[in-house]
Amino acid sequence: MCLCFFVSDIHGKINKYEKLFKEIKTEKPEIVFFGGDLLPSLAFNKTVEKKFSDFINDYILKKFSEIKDLLGSDYPKIFLILGNDDPKIEESSLLKAEKSGAFKYMHNKKVKYKKYKIYGYANIPPTPFFLKDWERYDVSRYVDPGCVPPTEGYRTIKTNEDVEYATIQKDLEKLADNDDLSHSVFLFHSPPYKTNLDRAALDGQIVDFVPLDVHVGSIAIKRFIEEKQPTVTLHGHVHESSQITGKWQQKIGKTFAFSAAYNGKELAIIKFDLNNPSVAYRVLI
Repeated sequence: MCLCFFVSDIHGKINKYEKLFKEIKTEKPEIVFFGGDLLPSLAFNKTVEKKFSDFINDYILKKFSEIKDLLGSDYPKIFLILGNDDPKIEESSLLKAEKSGAFKYMHNKKVKYKKYKIYGYANIPPTPFFLKDWERYDVSRYVDPGCVPPTEGYRTIKTNEDVEYATIQKDLEKLADNDDLSHSVFLFHSPPYKTNLDRAALDGQIVDFVPLDVHVGSIAIKRFIEEKQPTVTLHGHVHESSQITGKWQQKIGKTFAFSAAYNGKELAIIKFDLNNPSVAYRVLI
């Protein structure tokens, strides 16, 4: 058995982190995946924890290190990415903290773990939000009504990337290359398009006389899963989707796709055996 935990969209909420750390100490999972939107957000966390001037080092890394000292050889492998609500300027802090060995930062990276290959990818399709650090055109330069193109809005750091022509589709082709994905896990922030995992609360909303699409996930990610069939894909981003659809998982061909995004006050943890993901379950704490 390879017990895995998956969480996402915690938005710096200390009570949720503490619940997660308690579960890790109790159940000692082999792997913990963090699917982005990890840092305090004014949009989702009105009472931002002000006692941490550097949330990554003063809280996250400190807690990881404490658990590592406590669990010793039982300390889990931790793989994480950031999300669209996490300023990319914080990425440099993560890369420095990664040198401690407490976790592995995975955006646009892949690592081997036993018989599995683990991949990470944080970018999402265009949204109505103005922070564009983690946004890409999806499969073309089309932008849904009501959304702001990745070339507009603002970024917390300058980028040398060709934002005008970069797409999620091209990124995934480059990341996966010609790899055999029969034993692989993809850690995404965006969910796949038109699934149980990307249903937004946009019913009845109209922009410029055009009804908004209630599905806001990535077409490129959906096509990638359908074609490449990784073992497991992990997603977040759309908090309300499971509340609307009643589902937090979906089978896409042979692939098990899970979302840990959750709209309630509880912490949602997806727990699954990587060697048998069909028996995954979600706990709300």
